Amino acid sequence: MNVVEARGLGKRYGRRWALKDLDLNVPAGRIVALVGPNGAGKTTFLQLAIGLAEPSAGTIRCFGLLPRRDAREYLPKVGYAAQDPPLFRRFSVSDLLEMGSRLNPCWDAALATARLRRLGISLKHSVATLSGGMRAQVALVLALAKLPDLLLLDEPMASLDPLARHEFMQLLMEASAEQGLTVVLSSHIIGDLRATCDYLVVLTRGRTQLAGDMEAIVSDHQRLVGPADLLDVLSDSQQIVHVDRAQRQVSTLVRMRQPLLDPRWESYPVDLDQIVLAYLSRGSADSGGDAASQTEAVG
Repeated sequence: MNVVEARGLGKRYGRRWALKDLDLNVPAGRIVALVGPNGAGKTTFLQLAIGLAEPSAGTIRCFGLLPRRDAREYLPKVGYAAQDPPLFRRFSVSDLLEMGSRLNPCWDAALATARLRRLGISLKHSVATLSGGMRAQVALVLALAKLPDLLLLDEPMASLDPLARHEFMQLLMEASAEQGLTVVLSSHIIGDLRATCDYLVVLTRGRTQLAGDMEAIVSDHQRLVGPADLLDVLSDSQQIVHVDRAQRQVSTLVRMRQPLLDPRWESYPVDLDQIVLAYLSRGSADSGGDAASQTEAVG
């Protein structure tokens, strides 16, 4: 079952397309890493998913609903936190909880209070006195306290130090396990996502380059080293993602479609960082470049 389904999704600002022809599924119950460079369209996708923006082309449905048209039915099901959470600086943390309880019909005040207490954040503190890490934690607690089925997080850790990022991710994992919600977490910091997320989406230039179960993606990819004149033959049987040439030899990252039979190829395992960087590199290449270095979008 998919919680989010985008079909031919596009968003244009003036003459520039932030997203174009995007097809993407977000499966239920997964913690999804939405990875891409700045300007890839991550924020635009999340704004369309929450209903803050209207598509210029195509559709996006969440729980089968159109986020803007069906806002009254949809908004109670979704939580959202941005990189710079819009918390009222003159409010106390207690004031924010009170506001949340008034605006959300399924608000769990006891759960929010318990999580804040565990984080060492006093309800008496004003937002203005909180550190960046604390504000991010408060924003996450507020989003979780409405008991959503879908949680959308737009680069919430970008400005946090390593300890604050660790605490944020720990709270997110605990909440996901306790509440059974689906999470989409956008970031360009791969290391923060590796131990937390189980589903990966790589987005560049407003298009999906790679999407799938994280463990399966790693196991499906290999680094092959062999004679350069075998590359054309290899492309008939495997999906070539990226190629590095060195005189008569090539080193190529491939997504394996079938067993490798030619003994002239040496095979090496690759990790998630190498895979993501290869797809990011391919997605940023010009569409008219070398066919051996073009990325194939996969689902």
